[in-house]
Amino acid sequence: MSETSINTTSKKSLKKVFRYQWITGNMNFFLFLSMLAVLYIANGHTADKTIRNINKTQNELKELQYEYKTLKSEVMFKSEESQVLKAAEPLGLKISNETPQRLKLEKQ
Repeated sequence: MSETSINTTSKKSLKKVFRYQWITGNMNFFLFLSMLAVLYIANGHTADKTIRNINKTQNELKELQYEYKTLKSEVMFKSEESQVLKAAEPLGLKISNETPQRLKLEKQ
C-alpha cells in the first residue's frame, strides 16, 4: 500500500473516532433535547384534551340554556289568566264577580 492510502484510511478512522467522541461528549445535550421534545408533545396532547373539554362544556351549556328558555316560555304561557282559568275549571274554581272586602282591625 502506498502512504497516501494509509493516510486517507487513518484520516477516515480518525474522523469516525472524533464523531463518536463528539456524540458521546454531547450525550447530555441530546438527552435534554429529547426530553424537551417529549414535553412539547405532552403539552400538545394536554392542550387538545383541555380544548375538547371546553367545547363539551360549551355544548352542554347551550343545551341547558335552550332547555331553560323552553321551560320559561312554557311557564309564562301556563301562567296567563286564560290558561289558569282552564286549569282551575275542573276543580270548580271560578273568578268572583264581587269586589273583595277589606277587613279592619280594632284596637284594644
